[in-house]
Amino acid sequence: MLEIVDKIPVILNALPYILQGSVVTLITVIGSLALGFCIGLPLAVLQVYGPSFIRRLIGVYVWFFRGMPILLLLFLFYFGLFEVIGLNLSTITASCLVLGMASAAYQSQIFRGSIETLPVGQFRAARALGMNDGQAIRHIVLPQALRLSIPGWSNEFSILLKDSALCFVLGTPEIMARTHFVASRTYEHLPLYITAGLLYFGITLVGVHILRVLERKVHIPGYAVSGSM
Repeated sequence: MLEIVDKIPVILNALPYILQGSVVTLITVIGSLALGFCIGLPLAVLQVYGPSFIRRLIGVYVWFFRGMPILLLLFLFYFGLFEVIGLNLSTITASCLVLGMASAAYQSQIFRGSIETLPVGQFRAARALGMNDGQAIRHIVLPQALRLSIPGWSNEFSILLKDSALCFVLGTPEIMARTHFVASRTYEHLPLYITAGLLYFGITLVGVHILRVLERKVHIPGYAVSGSM
């Protein structure tokens, strides 16, 4: 017990510095989730309603990003592709781009599964009312599919939060990087890493709770929710 008490001053001294990293972590996760949404939703629509060659191209994209470890993708893009094409990006921006592109592959499958759970008759009814395919997708299909995707999206938030810890290898000053920095200088690894774990746990609880509240508010009576693919 005395040993635990002795570590409290170390944790309290390091906490403000580590908490600054939580802001960077949130920026990275929210930015990645938003980018994944902006890319993943059109991919899902094209994968369901697009021509066959487009579906095959999207399948390759999904296969690539779902098959590669996040750590490898970070190195591949930041130290490889971004340098080759002359992109001089900050570590935070690069982390958001890489995690966002990877998340888009997963989110596209979440949205695709939600779209495919909707009755086909709704699309036909929209056509019968004079809507073209684009209008039917925009006004009938997507509003329902997005509601059904929230549970899978919540899961993706948790995954991205954990993946963001790997961004410290690029020098992104998030929770893990700052904790490692302090621990390597104070040699108090265990209490500091436990503190970092509690921060991740707390952010996960808050984020998932917010998405569950949103899910209840937009729930469609009579429809079962869909999970991630």
